Amino acid sequence: MAGGNYMLQLYNVFHSGQVEPGSLFQRITGGVKTGIILKDVSFTTHSGEVTAILGSKGSGKRALLDVIARRVASKGHILLEGVPLEEEQFKSCCALVRHSTRLLPGLSVQQTLALSLTKVSGYLKSSKVKQVMADLALSQVAHKCVTTLTKSEYRRLVIGVQLIRDPLILLLDEPTWDLDPLNTYLVISILSNAAKKYSTAIILTMEKPRSDVFPFLDRVVYLCLGDVVYAGPTRNLLDYFGSIGFPCPQLENPLMYYLCLSTVDRRSRERFIESNHQIAALVEKFKLEGQAIMQGNVNEHRIINPNKMQLGYGKPSGAKVIWMLYVRMLASIFNLKKNGLKQMFMRLFSLPLYFLLLWAFYFEAKDYQRAFITKSGLIFNAMVGTYFISIMNTICLYGPYRTRYYQESQEGLYSGASLLLSCNLVSLPFSFISTFASAAIIYPILADLTEGLDYLYFSLVLWSCHVYAEQQAMAVMMFVRNGLIAGIVNVYITCVYVMLASGVLRSYKGFEDWLYYLTYITHTRYASIFLHQNVFKQPHFNILPYSDSENCTAITNLIQTSSSLNTNSNANCRYANGKAFLAERFTSRSFTGDIYQTGDMNMEFNLGISFAFSVGIMLLNKFLYLMPLPSYIKDKFRE
Repeated sequence: MAGGNYMLQLYNVFHSGQVEPGSLFQRITGGVKTGIILKDVSFTTHSGEVTAILGSKGSGKRALLDVIARRVASKGHILLEGVPLEEEQFKSCCALVRHSTRLLPGLSVQQTLALSLTKVSGYLKSSKVKQVMADLALSQVAHKCVTTLTKSEYRRLVIGVQLIRDPLILLLDEPTWDLDPLNTYLVISILSNAAKKYSTAIILTMEKPRSDVFPFLDRVVYLCLGDVVYAGPTRNLLDYFGSIGFPCPQLENPLMYYLCLSTVDRRSRERFIESNHQIAALVEKFKLEGQAIMQGNVNEHRIINPNKMQLGYGKPSGAKVIWMLYVRMLASIFNLKKNGLKQMFMRLFSLPLYFLLLWAFYFEAKDYQRAFITKSGLIFNAMVGTYFISIMNTICLYGPYRTRYYQESQEGLYSGASLLLSCNLVSLPFSFISTFASAAIIYPILADLTEGLDYLYFSLVLWSCHVYAEQQAMAVMMFVRNGLIAGIVNVYITCVYVMLASGVLRSYKGFEDWLYYLTYITHTRYASIFLHQNVFKQPHFNILPYSDSENCTAITNLIQTSSSLNTNSNANCRYANGKAFLAERFTSRSFTGDIYQTGDMNMEFNLGISFAFSVGIMLLNKFLYLMPLPSYIKDKFRE
């Protein structure tokens, strides 16, 4: 529990920023319309108090929370116990809860709290989890999945994730939005009790406060277009407005009455002008007569040495963060809830099911001349299917972790590199098992399964395709929030390098030189060449007959020298052996000679480069997720 009394003070705070939505081009070029959002805001709050920031939409409530959280630049003074509150200090001992916070869908209430990122662990954390669940009235739903919670339970759980960290200051953005009156009362009463029990200063925003929450609010701040109409104790609210000629009528909700008084009336031009003048007068009146309230607040409080303050639990170490993220992901997978079963199915069974479908189409393929095209098509479908299913799984499963990361990273808990490392530690074993099981389904159609080493290499290259596509999808999802758009972008990119470098849809011999050399920078080139050579190097591909009644003995004398397309007396016998097929599909138009004498057919090299691409894009993602992004991109995921 955060100990001691403390005080948060805001003096003459100004903040400028974007005042209306801008287009993507405007955001990139900085051509958006900006203006003053907060104007000379001052107020004080203490530990154990609930302060409500009231105002209509556009009044600057959310901007004020961002300013206190030091997430946006501002002018003025924000002091915690007389010491300037900096961003790092806020992250270490305070918290901000957004209205649209998203939790991981596969966890229960208890797991969500127990796997939150805090410095304490073991028995202390277990006790804290039980205490917070009891305080937030969540004990009865401790084992329910977060996706099955009511709106009120979900909001209280989001608040509980932060209370676990014992923040000195807890900022809440519209915690009662879209809740019914009973749950609104419940949430505010719980927050009031939590503020006093944990000695936490809670500051929340509300757009439509109800009268029954009035007793739980220790202080209120009325904002209108960034100006302060009133800031002080709730108990002084009626007396202050009554003293300046605006007494609250009987049976009226004072919170809503003075909120309407502080709101611009836009129903007509005359009312707009009149309400603007009235609000300007209220602002000036508070600056002149409200200072006694502000000064009185300061005198009520005893300043304490900030060095003696207990600054919460802080954040855990880097290794502990990665471990907690890893355990959190495993917990969301290995459970019998709907989300867990979905993840398990997609990670382990979606690819094998696709390969079973391929097996159903190709299992009757016989070793005739057309087997070169048929089995090449099977290899192509296996490789491309691995790409696409990996992309589909990543789009469907990675989104919640990414969104949670963008929200938690603002709290300074961990970096994108930690997220990706934990994701890779979870996904790589699943993709390894899934890919090897899938390869075992179709490999007997392609080659002799008793050649265990060839099957192992075949599976490894398919695994590299799976990992490469997964990492590519993660890279795209760093910038694109919408899953459908991210999927379309990934599929388009994949189609480009598959059509270019697979050697199946079009032979390399049909390429201009610049297109041929372009294939060297694609993962597909090395994977496709390896998979084809792994299969077509088999001896049984020598002199395949055209059918049961028509053989290809006329090309026997060409077997030893064949390195390209064979022309012979039998037009149906196109390929003397696998080497001839490989030479036709994977050599340039100017190539002459023995294909096996070229470095392009070095199997160890192609296997290594396939994995080098996968490892390379994994490292690239680590750097991408450490790059500072424009705020308009980050805000898409945090909001």
